[in-house]
Amino acid sequence: MDLFQYSWDQERRNEPLAARMRPRNLDEVVGQTHIIGRGKLLRRMIEADQLSSIILYGPPGTGKTTLAHVIANHTSAFFERINAVTAGVNDIRRIVEGAKERINLYGQRTVLFIDEIHRFNRAQQDALLPYVEDGTIILIGATTENPSFEVNAALLSRSRLFMLEPLTETDLSQVLERALADPERGLGAYQVRLDDDAKSHLIRCAGGDSRNALNALELAVVTTPPDEAGIRHITLEVAEESIQRKVIRYDKSGDQHYDTISAFIKSMRGSDPDAALYYLAKMLQAGEDPRFIARRIFIHAAEDVGMADPRALLIASAAAHAVEFIGLPEAQIPLAQAVIYIATAPKSNSSVRGINEANATVKQEQNGEVPPHLRDAHFAGAKAQGRGKGYRYPHDYPRGYVEQQYLPDEHRGKTLYHPSPHGYERKLQTFLRWMKGEDPNNTSG
Repeated sequence: MDLFQYSWDQERRNEPLAARMRPRNLDEVVGQTHIIGRGKLLRRMIEADQLSSIILYGPPGTGKTTLAHVIANHTSAFFERINAVTAGVNDIRRIVEGAKERINLYGQRTVLFIDEIHRFNRAQQDALLPYVEDGTIILIGATTENPSFEVNAALLSRSRLFMLEPLTETDLSQVLERALADPERGLGAYQVRLDDDAKSHLIRCAGGDSRNALNALELAVVTTPPDEAGIRHITLEVAEESIQRKVIRYDKSGDQHYDTISAFIKSMRGSDPDAALYYLAKMLQAGEDPRFIARRIFIHAAEDVGMADPRALLIASAAAHAVEFIGLPEAQIPLAQAVIYIATAPKSNSSVRGINEANATVKQEQNGEVPPHLRDAHFAGAKAQGRGKGYRYPHDYPRGYVEQQYLPDEHRGKTLYHPSPHGYERKLQTFLRWMKGEDPNNTSG
């Protein structure tokens, strides 16, 4: 072994376990069979060394950088790697000049892997575009953010998008077993006994992230002293200390933010308090702004419960006030109360339909004049103009109601509010039928 090899080996030993165990070829890659399984497009592209520009999109620890390394090991092209956090336009220019020289002198292509490509701004992404388009560079971009929002549309249209999924529990089990068995890159040089419940805990808490699972396993092994027989026993207690808690995959400006709040709202709308509470807890533990959550609860109370139970809006308002007045962690209790109330309340979107129909009437149809008897008559000369003449004061009549025209002539007889038969609105249906002179007990239509 020469000094350079020795130095490289020492450097590898100092890397985290997840880096040391990074797969070197396609057969070592665990999971993602939907894109690199036998016969799948990406696998065929890699094996044939006929790669075109691609974007790899998925949560952390799912194998985006791993696939880039595998491609680097397979391809005859020159492989460059940069990280968008530290690289800039000058780096792109340098790489492009080198790529042009290699293709002109040797006919060798250049593959450029950009980790965290979403960190490149629009100008930096635009600088790449002509060279991706003319084939000077074959781009591999890796991102945890939705490329539809974070990657230049022109650049995205010239690349194939591959979505990576969180690893399954079976996948993570295989990853851990492989690390424990490998004496060179893994932990095989140690004598480790990993209890089943400890292993299950590491897998569950990794959140589909192989990097998190491997690094937690390494921490558990190297910090556990061997017993008299030289065995390092990893119990559930050790595993819990090593991984601390479940990693919540949640980005407050990315897909996890939008997907979780969408599931939260739809769970309340769907009258599932258990699911709604789960998503509430997930957002709060991930550090979501509680005022954002309170606003969504507030809107949902009016939009999806509405007049079926008008008290829902009051409870949502109280929860929002609690967030401002007492803050977390105590405010999670009134937030939870509001979520449970709204999820279990009768539902009606008649308020939404009503205001939408009213907006459409105002925007699209002829605007009508306010009927004379409804016009303001509190200024000098108003009565002489006929303002307010013929107005009937409802409180002078039984039940505080008297029939008279309120809509403009152009919209007379139009119905914009259609109460549902749910909750409190059932009473409103009866009252509105009585006002129209219909049978209040008729529930048809």
